[in-house]
Amino acid sequence: MCGRFTLHHSTEEVSERFAAQQVLFPLEARYNIAPGQAIPVVANSTLAGARWMEAMKWGLVPFWSKDPEIGNRLINARAETIAEKPAYKQALKRRRCILPSDGFYEWKAQDSGPRVPHHIRLRNGELFGFAGLWEEWEAPDGSPLRTCAIITVAPNELMAPIHNRMPAILRREEENAWLDPELKETDALVALLKSYSAEEMEAYPVSRRVNAPQNDDESCIEAAPPEEEQARLF
Repeated sequence: MCGRFTLHHSTEEVSERFAAQQVLFPLEARYNIAPGQAIPVVANSTLAGARWMEAMKWGLVPFWSKDPEIGNRLINARAETIAEKPAYKQALKRRRCILPSDGFYEWKAQDSGPRVPHHIRLRNGELFGFAGLWEEWEAPDGSPLRTCAIITVAPNELMAPIHNRMPAILRREEENAWLDPELKETDALVALLKSYSAEEMEAYPVSRRVNAPQNDDESCIEAAPPEEEQARLF
């Protein structure tokens, strides 16, 4: 799964990297983004093909849902089943998006003791995009709520010892296809969702400060201190 990630690049860097022509969500450096929060989403408009970046709530609420609380359970969508699941199959065809990121967290289980958080990123430190889906839900008073989910896939060789899932990171050359509103062939879309090359990624343990979403500063991505020091701090 993917339950936390980072985005500390500037608005200008992100909008340029993903060719967003309209930016409706100025960014601040984030080091511990959590579900339920407003996050930047890049998508193509069906009008004139313009690409925009705006804020959406992380946790997808299907347009047909009667209760927006369902979004708390739909932060991730499994690539293997999104074409059949009622919560995702319409969004797969019509409402795909990219979630900009520069790293994410996963927790590795131990034989004993608490799980150890790891920060995972590209070796070159560059921005990348998670494949995602978005929806617009209408509240009883008529107000719209836009939400999103990150798609996950099987882990690569780097991630497998840490967790049994990883976010679907799009290859740069495949991003345009993923956002293309004219592409609605399910098999072609699902084929874009695969494990990213392990050779181009790195992972390292970080402080357990990241366990608490309110801790959101640069120290979250620093390499973890020795275990005995962590024990004193937490």
